[in-house]
Amino acid sequence: MTDETILTNARLVLPDGVLLGTVLLHGGLIAEVSPGRSAAPGAEDLGGDHLIPGVVDVHTDNLERQVLPRSMARWPSASAFLAHDSQVAVAGVTTVLDALCLGDLGFDESRLQTARDGARDLQALTEAGALKSDHRLHLRCELPATDMLPMLADYHDHPMLRMVSLMDHTPGVGQYADPDRYRAMRVKGGASPAAVDRRIAELTAQRAEWAEPNRRALLSLFEGRNVPLATHDDWDAEVVARNAADGIGISEFPVNPAAARAARAHGMAIIAGAPNLVRGGSHSGNVSAADLAREGLVDIIASDYVPPAMIEAAWRLADATGMDLSAAVATVTSNPARALGLDDRGRIAAGLRADLVRLREFGGTPVVQAVWRGGARIA
Repeated sequence: MTDETILTNARLVLPDGVLLGTVLLHGGLIAEVSPGRSAAPGAEDLGGDHLIPGVVDVHTDNLERQVLPRSMARWPSASAFLAHDSQVAVAGVTTVLDALCLGDLGFDESRLQTARDGARDLQALTEAGALKSDHRLHLRCELPATDMLPMLADYHDHPMLRMVSLMDHTPGVGQYADPDRYRAMRVKGGASPAAVDRRIAELTAQRAEWAEPNRRALLSLFEGRNVPLATHDDWDAEVVARNAADGIGISEFPVNPAAARAARAHGMAIIAGAPNLVRGGSHSGNVSAADLAREGLVDIIASDYVPPAMIEAAWRLADATGMDLSAAVATVTSNPARALGLDDRGRIAAGLRADLVRLREFGGTPVVQAVWRGGARIA
């Protein structure tokens, strides 16, 4: 009996190109990468399918969709987490940061309960060995929210914390930098124009009082700690410059080219959303991720809210920009792993974790056929 697995006759997507070759897995690691086919007994012939590293997703809200599959139909938390885990695993995501929201601006108070339950279930299910993929915690901190800092006090030292993002969803900044678009969206959702205007005024006043002290407290809390910090929906070059000066190294979903260019000038890693690439544009009317990529302004792709979009987005990135496949796949594998300090994964190379995804193209779209995490088949 041996724990060796041989995967052969595969198009291996390596850091420097695509190689028709063979991968030997042993002890949960990649033991050897070699060109050509293996004649060893028991070698699994992948029939020329692509083999890529396991996907690393730095930001997904997918758990929230399992907790609330329909309005007013809240699902039991642990069951929702297990459903979420199964979905990311079959999508080829072997490492996932579950993005949980701290602080409410009156958009969805139930998200706070999802965060509390999710942080608890993440640790319990991981310790029980019940999860297929490797889950970590990403705290999304709403700076203008009056309840953000008390929640952060409860979770800033969570043992599975891997990333923190600073958010501001006040109308007039960030994702809602155009207040007219925000107003139209809320009116379309059923609110009266007068009610929306009152709410904008309330949120603007709340931001003026709470955003800055909350920001200072958060930065102080994580100073000197090995936890990557990101800002969410950057919209202005001056804002980006301030973030960089404060030691924030990741710009997550910049909403326009100017913000993305500023992030690049300051050496920040830039995250774009996979749904933006797959759909051909932003659902909220912000900059196209493909346009940013054509300028070299995308380092990492995150699922945002659709885990199966990750690998398809990498393929579309290659098609839309002329980027070679290795570089495109790196945006969902080695680049996010590097940004998180997870140097043991993200590439097909000897000595790294045997996290792998077998893909077969259908009409130019990559379809997941099999997934291994630590050398064990999980999908």
